[in-house]
Amino acid sequence: MIEVFKKNRVFAVYSAAVIFILFVAIFAPYLAPQDPFDGNMRNVLQPPSAEHLLGTDKLGRDTLSRIIAGTQVSLFMTICLVILLAIVGSTVGITSGYFGGKVEMILMRLADMMLAFPGVVLAIAIAGILGGSVVNTILALLIVGWAKYARLVRSLVIKLRNNDFIIAAQVNGTKTINILWRHILPNILPMVVITGAMDIGTMMMEIAGLSFLGFGAQPPTPEWGLMLNEGRQYIQTAPWLMIYPGAAIFIVVATFNLWGDSLRDVLDPRQQ
Repeated sequence: MIEVFKKNRVFAVYSAAVIFILFVAIFAPYLAPQDPFDGNMRNVLQPPSAEHLLGTDKLGRDTLSRIIAGTQVSLFMTICLVILLAIVGSTVGITSGYFGGKVEMILMRLADMMLAFPGVVLAIAIAGILGGSVVNTILALLIVGWAKYARLVRSLVIKLRNNDFIIAAQVNGTKTINILWRHILPNILPMVVITGAMDIGTMMMEIAGLSFLGFGAQPPTPEWGLMLNEGRQYIQTAPWLMIYPGAAIFIVVATFNLWGDSLRDVLDPRQQ
């Protein structure tokens, strides 16, 4: 691993930034200077000051504390979503790509149907039907997003299934589950990891978008998209309520996007 960082300085820098963000997310309850849920009506809409570095919101809650706590909420939702997308999409892609036939036709037509709809619009519709919550947001985006992974994995498996080592395993009587686990999965895993890493920023934006529209996390959850929604009516009198959560989203999304690009350069052999 040290050699990888030495050869890829850009990847090392972005990895350090990602580790820092994860550190903030994990230890958010201890890093937040105040309780992110503790309101004080005497401190309503106070501008940034020594006591409240990023000001307070409409309930007198410390904005900095809520942004730090929001790191944990937003990253937890995003990482859970990306992992589920990779698992569901890879399972469908491996099944359709390896077995082919009617199974492939049914699964891929279903994937085509999902890809034919505008993703965000469909996610809003599903989240609106299910109701606004953290779990329903993840479920809505999972229903919309798995098809991309399924298509990618299917194409990789189709290229692999006719290779000599797969045919040799089949001739030797290796069980299908062992072929999939020992030969297929290790060969597709790097590309799935790369795709997942590059999707973290996108999924975080979509989660924040649903929360901003009222279909995601609900008050008093300190989620960045929800904080933007709560602060938009005070954009002229208390602009810090939108500026700082928006900056947090921008910084974290940009960091993960750049880290995903650099991770692709490390893991994808075609980039060597």
